[in-house]
Amino acid sequence: MFRSGTEIVDLYVTVTDSEGRLVPNLTQEGFAILDNRQPRDIVVFENDVQPITVVVMLDTSASMTPSLDLLKVGAFNDKIQIGPAEFTDDRDVLIDELATLDFGNPTRLYDAIESSLTALDGIEGRRVILVFTDGDDTGSDVGWQDVLERAVNRDVMIYAIGLESEFFNGVRSVHSQPDRNLRKLAEETDGGYFELHATDELGLTFTRVAQELHSQYVLGFVPTRRDGQVHELRVLLGRRGMEARARRSCVAPADNDGPGERP
Repeated sequence: MFRSGTEIVDLYVTVTDSEGRLVPNLTQEGFAILDNRQPRDIVVFENDVQPITVVVMLDTSASMTPSLDLLKVGAFNDKIQIGPAEFTDDRDVLIDELATLDFGNPTRLYDAIESSLTALDGIEGRRVILVFTDGDDTGSDVGWQDVLERAVNRDVMIYAIGLESEFFNGVRSVHSQPDRNLRKLAEETDGGYFELHATDELGLTFTRVAQELHSQYVLGFVPTRRDGQVHELRVLLGRRGMEARARRSCVAPADNDGPGERP
């Protein structure tokens, strides 16, 4: 993320301990940023809870009741649905919206993410797409690389939940696996990827995603060079036994970029 009118790159960082528990109380001195293997000064540090706007895109064979600040619910199969008309934090409205979702066969996963990005255009603050699916994309018009590029350029985080499942397709039993690009989409946008093997884990996973989004650190730095190139990023921690998860690259601004513009 580039802050408007500056050259500062923001990284959303999730920190966990050796047991996978979130660590929300570190100070700026506990972090270091490497930009193309060169240490950079941390010029922005935030660890307070920030407003979040989320689009949840569900495989329509699933049901759930998420709990996040602002939520819009959608579904994807051979059609893409997004509703309600406005973003809301009203739990009853969201639950009622689930009953209106359509069911279908083809899985337009990437088109669903593309539609979610459009729905988030113009929204201020941190923006997140949470997608849940149990199979590969089978019918999208847009490719996953195009979706990833647009998400990175618009500073939208993608969280993905992939489910392994067994179902009868009318002829035989089929074992499905989550789309192989889900992890890439999550890792390159500061998001997270979770792979499940049983539907009874779903509620706990949605809770974990909500906890992560409210426990992330924001670290800002100025890139080593304004070269318009992809820079390798790494976030290091001063304490042993902890892991920092953040995106691994960014595109630095170029010398001919105007204030606040993205390459």
